[in-house]
Amino acid sequence: MDVSLLGGPSPQRGVGVVAPFDFALDRELWRWIPDGVSLHLTRTPYVPVEVSLDLARLVSEHETLGEAVRTLTAVAPEVVAYACASGSFVGGIVGERAMCEAMSRAGAVPAITTSGALLEALVELDVRRVALVTPYTVSVTRALEHYVARAGVAVTGCAYMGLTRHIWKVTYREVVDMARQAVHGRTGASDALFLSCTNLPTYDVIPQLEAELRIPVISANQVTMWAALRRLGTRAVGPYQALIDASARSGTVPPGQAPTVLPGQTSGPVLPDAPGEKQQEGWT
Repeated sequence: MDVSLLGGPSPQRGVGVVAPFDFALDRELWRWIPDGVSLHLTRTPYVPVEVSLDLARLVSEHETLGEAVRTLTAVAPEVVAYACASGSFVGGIVGERAMCEAMSRAGAVPAITTSGALLEALVELDVRRVALVTPYTVSVTRALEHYVARAGVAVTGCAYMGLTRHIWKVTYREVVDMARQAVHGRTGASDALFLSCTNLPTYDVIPQLEAELRIPVISANQVTMWAALRRLGTRAVGPYQALIDASARSGTVPPGQAPTVLPGQTSGPVLPDAPGEKQQEGWT
């Protein structure tokens, strides 16, 4: 066969991805990507700081993001995504919007962040009450709670792991256990569950958790890829996930159902003050 008759590879549309220096789940991102789209990843410079609010601020500085986006311009992506949850919610809603503007200026293309994509996904799924799972320390988890609450979504439960490093090594079993703690068996209390952190493995547990908990389950990497591909006018791919497959939304808890309130609880959970945040784990 004359190879010259093949005519070359099919045209590819590009999604630029800026990830923190310690991001280790490139392969997971690709699993949501359809044929005809390529991911072009770059990373922020290394800083010797453990996962914390300080690190979230350092890896999301506008100058850092702008420089990372400029490294992607040679491959001409149609959209740029900042794949970092804590780095994009640490500055609140106003800070997240400012990040998108800074990246758009640097690359002259539309820009999104993981936390902005989260709010977009909550609107898409009509979520008013959400449970959270995070691998973070208390202070970082609290910042996520505040971010979601400022968007008008109540936090009904939260489980956190207290990790400051090697988050990509968390097992699926641990993710599932924390998801069950966050929802805590209160049927109807949450409209959805969010698994935070782009370095937390989640792809294969989403369909199983949705079947067990009977609510949409969304993750940081999932919403990031979903929102980026939306900008291209195409869809993410994946097995039976409510966010990307409308047929998977049947059987979830109706958004209008009243939440269950525990004795003595008048609102969403409040995380405790944490003078020391090394490797703690809990549910609130």
